[in-house]
Amino acid sequence: MTEPDYLTTTRTAYDTVAVDYARLAAAELDMRPLERGMLAAFAEIVRAAGNGPVADIGCGPGRLTVYLDRLGLSTFGIDLSSKMIEVARQTYPNLRFSEGSMTEMDLEDGELGGIVAWYSIIHTPPELLPVVFAEFHRTLAPGGHLLMAFQVGNERLRVEQAYGHEVSCDAYRLPPDLIAELLNQAGFVVSARLEREAGERERTPQACLLARKPER
Repeated sequence: MTEPDYLTTTRTAYDTVAVDYARLAAAELDMRPLERGMLAAFAEIVRAAGNGPVADIGCGPGRLTVYLDRLGLSTFGIDLSSKMIEVARQTYPNLRFSEGSMTEMDLEDGELGGIVAWYSIIHTPPELLPVVFAEFHRTLAPGGHLLMAFQVGNERLRVEQAYGHEVSCDAYRLPPDLIAELLNQAGFVVSARLEREAGERERTPQACLLARKPER
């Protein structure tokens, strides 16, 4: 089956920037106390539920994967970019990382206790997000939780420069209400949301949504 163009261009872009992305974004979470709070709450909820491991989907070089591991979660990473996975494995050899697409993951139904998709839906055309959310729902165990972060807005951007490299891919700024509605349509219950203004080195407001797959 032919791969959608957006997956190909996204993979190529992140293969190109992988090494410099890992270096330049390494301390980004240190400047984001509200996001750290959401991640800590997510970890506490998932640990209490005890439904299985957590997948960091769109893990990049693994900086969030290791952060979740240090919060006491059994965590592994999945990313579309083979170069990102290579960097993650070299940096965190004690953790598991696999190459794969969030549109069709090599995971069993209900295998996961949690999913983190940290700015990893931003290259998916909004009309195709239901496919992604259906895959999240399929792989989460009943009672499992999903945490997502993304830039707020309602537009498509053409990315041609990133982390010191020329690239060519699209990125989408997304309305939180739309994402919440799409999650509801996929069978999730949105339980918490964080929206904040743009911070240092950011151009747009940011959002995090926490959602749960009902037990029934």
